[in-house]
This record gives sequence, structure tokens and C-alpha cells, in this order.
Amino acid sequence: MNTAGFDGFGNVEVRVFIRDGGENRSQPTSTGLQELDAQLSFGENVHSAIGENIRLLIDRPDGTYCFRLHNDRVYYMSERILKLATNISRDKLVSVGTCFGKFTKTQKFRLHITALDFLAPYAKFKVWVKPGSEQSFLYGNHIMKSGLGRITENTAQYQGVVVYSMADVPLGFGVAAKTTQECRKVDPMSIVVFHQADIGEYIRSEDTLT
Repeated sequence: MNTAGFDGFGNVEVRVFIRDGGENRSQPTSTGLQELDAQLSFGENVHSAIGENIRLLIDRPDGTYCFRLHNDRVYYMSERILKLATNISRDKLVSVGTCFGKFTKTQKFRLHITALDFLAPYAKFKVWVKPGSEQSFLYGNHIMKSGLGRITENTAQYQGVVVYSMADVPLGFGVAAKTTQECRKVDPMSIVVFHQADIGEYIRSEDTLT
């Protein structure tokens, strides 16, 4: 599935990592990176986050980009980087481009926080968390009604949302536990957004994000 990225992010650094040691280190062979089937839950997750704006991941003015699957992880990269990666044998390739997330053992796709900067500008459904509840969310906790600042109108239950601070700084991803209308009526200790990912993971889960 060819994809493209986003304007206004500056230069996105993409790197190819090679494992040390082993035979045939410089052997020019295919990486075996797999194209993604549109029916996979990957597409459902991304579509849930940004809706029809997913096309903006495809139509980039700065070149052609693509998603590829490697070791159960989905990577986002330019075709130029993809071509460079074909010179590295599959067993030596650790990661390439930006990791968007990974498939679990049950083949459910889980977005990684590393996808946030690419998806946040195109999010159709958003939640703003109050300053007093930011730290709780950034420690991996769900958002309670008492910590909810704002929510996009007509948000459905179980809709994917991007979570922002009240200063419009993207903090992570979540899933709406209640509709917009329900959020107005529930008690302060009710969960309104299920935590999915947050920028605190850059510290908590540093070793598993690539």
C-alpha cells in the first residue's frame, strides 16, 4: 500500500539499523519487507484515528511513501529508503523508517506512540485533557470525566481519538469510552477515554518502540 506523509513536520529522520556480526553482512539481498493487505487491522486502526484523511498519508508532495511489514511491525518510509533497505538481508534488518505499531500474537494491530506526529494533524476526533490530569494520562492511565476538558462533537463510543493538552499539544491516542452526549452526563469518576498510547512511553518503553 503506497502511502505518503505530512507537510509541516520539518525533516523526518529515517534510519536503517543493521545488526552487528553474522555472515553475509554485505550481501545484497531482498529485505523481504511485506506489503500490507488493506483488510488488516492496521488499516482499521489508522482509519479510526484520522478517517478519510488517511489519503493524506498517500499523497505527499515530497515523494512516494509506503508502509511495510517486518517482524510483525509496520514501518513507514519513503521509497528511496525502501530501495536502500533491499541491500540488507532480512535477518540483519532491525528497523527501517518510522515504526507505526505492531501486530500482537492474535494479529490485532496496536498503534505505537511513534505514529503520533504523523496522525495528529489529521485527526477527526479529538479529546483535550485538563492540566491536572495530564500526568495521569502520561503514566498510562485512562481519562476520567473529571479530567476531560473538551471532546469533538458527535464522537461515537469506541471511536479512536487523539488526546491533546489544553494547549493543543498532542499527548497520545485513546478510544472513546462514551459518546460526546454521554460525557456530559456521567459522574466525575467515570472513564470517558480508554488509554491506548502516550508520549511518556518514550521513557517507559524506550527499548520496545523500534
